[in-house]
Amino acid sequence: MSGEKKKIAANIRKLQLPTISDAELIVMKVVWAKSSVTANQVVDALKGGTEWSPKTIQTLLSRLALKGALAFDRKGREYWFRPLIKADDFAHAASRSFVQRLFDGEVAPFLANFLEREKLTPEEIKELRRILEEKQS
Repeated sequence: MSGEKKKIAANIRKLQLPTISDAELIVMKVVWAKSSVTANQVVDALKGGTEWSPKTIQTLLSRLALKGALAFDRKGREYWFRPLIKADDFAHAASRSFVQRLFDGEVAPFLANFLEREKLTPEEIKELRRILEEKQS
C-alpha cells in the first residue's frame, strides 16, 4: 500500500462511524430531515413508504441509539430522537469506504468507471466541472 493510500485508510478509520444497515439508513434519513423527532413522527413519516410496523421502526430507532448514531430524551410518554452524526459525514465516510474497498482508495478510477456508464444532464456536467475546477485552485 502506497503512502497516500495508507493516509486515506487512516483517515477512514478516524471517521469511523457506526455501521448502519439499509433499513436503519431509511430511519436515519427521516431523523436527519427533521433534526429532532418522536418515534411516532418517524412512524408517520414512513407510512406508505415501507411495510414496517410501528414496533419495527421503534426497534430500528433503538438499534441506532445503541450504535451511537442517535441520542434520545424522554419527555413525558414520548421519546425524542436526534442525530449524533451528520448526514454529510456519514455519506463521506460511506463513500470513502466504498472507494477504498472497490478501487483501493483511488477516486479517479472510481469516477471514470461510474461516469462512463451514467447518462448525465448538462447541468450535472456543469456542476462536476465547477467542482473539479474549484479543486484545482
